[in-house]
Amino acid sequence: MEFPSPPKTMENILHTTHGDINLASPSDVRKIKKIALQLQRTTEALTRKDIADWRAAWQLAINVENPNRQRLYDIYRDVAVDLHLSGCVAQREGFILAKSFKIVDNKGKAVEEALHFFDQAWFKNLILHCIEANFYGHSLVELGELTTDGDGCIAYRNATLIPRQHVIPEYHRVIPHTGMHWKEGIDYRLPPYSEWIIEAGEPNDLGLFLKAATQTIPKKNMLAFWDTFGEIFGMPMRIAKTTSRDEKEIQALDTMLRDSGSKLSIVAPVDTEIEFIESAKSDAFNVYDRRIDRANTEISKLIIGQTMTIEDGSSLSQSQTHQQVFQNIINADADRLRDIIKNQLLPRMVRHGFPLKGLRFEWDDTVDYTPKQQRAIEQTILQAYDIDPAYFLEKYGIPCHPKENTPVQNLARQTPFFD
Repeated sequence: MEFPSPPKTMENILHTTHGDINLASPSDVRKIKKIALQLQRTTEALTRKDIADWRAAWQLAINVENPNRQRLYDIYRDVAVDLHLSGCVAQREGFILAKSFKIVDNKGKAVEEALHFFDQAWFKNLILHCIEANFYGHSLVELGELTTDGDGCIAYRNATLIPRQHVIPEYHRVIPHTGMHWKEGIDYRLPPYSEWIIEAGEPNDLGLFLKAATQTIPKKNMLAFWDTFGEIFGMPMRIAKTTSRDEKEIQALDTMLRDSGSKLSIVAPVDTEIEFIESAKSDAFNVYDRRIDRANTEISKLIIGQTMTIEDGSSLSQSQTHQQVFQNIINADADRLRDIIKNQLLPRMVRHGFPLKGLRFEWDDTVDYTPKQQRAIEQTILQAYDIDPAYFLEKYGIPCHPKENTPVQNLARQTPFFD
């Protein structure tokens, strides 16, 4: 089976932009087999950041003439490793990834066989990259070349995130080298690249991590200050006084004090006084821990809209209210994701040969029951109605045959339980 191939990977395009291939020539485009850029990646900075760095990076990112998000994304890398923030992000992503979906026809009837084309690793990666646009502001995802899966069905090889440092979403360009002017980049909204690109997020959106940085930066500093406080005041200060002026003896005494941390006793000259001074500092908890806790609650409110689904709650009614707030955020994320799949992904899949014409993507909001609830529902229905034995065979693998003149059948004939 032959599939239409992408004109070139974005990575290879950037790698050969100044080479022998002329991307404006139709003959050269036909020679290209993939569509993602071989970007000349640079090592990302892992230096310590502060609020001044954040503000300067923000200013560069919103520059109208030549927007540059590289320094801002360096700060986002620091933001993303915050443990509390990671938990909030994982909770928000997890709820979307766990949602069921269906492919329906024009009449709204589910087409089960079409689900196989989406039950693939590339589709899960695509969803994750699109959700990340909420936090980074923008995601540019490139569909890989067409192939066949283990069942012989058409599929994309992968769905790759174009490195954000190389994307200028304000002008829909991808640049070969970070720091280049956007005019030197490739317009990914024009053919042939547009047929293999999925775009999530708004071009001018800088994402929730922009706001989260105002809490993760001081939180990280507070943790470092607390460690320093522990080093200075956490252990008693040991002071030795001696009348000796022998430098070797003083050095030996200093060594004994430094090495006495794991010992119960030390040996010192008779004229030596050794004193242990306990710290009088007792407010470290209020100074550091409360500031860190405040940062965590602010992060929770930003990412998941509330605090009680990831932190301890005080009452059932409050937790239910907070859960509803969080559910509203999840519904909004799911709605945006559905629009991306419906308006961008599905039309491209149809043009690439997937048998999905006339079908659309919808979230499956059918109530999911626990096994215990499911058994209770089945027992209730069995009291009034006959159930097709094929249902139990498919669900439990138990072949069933109906019995004649059973109380259940007689009851079903007499009681229109669900009519």
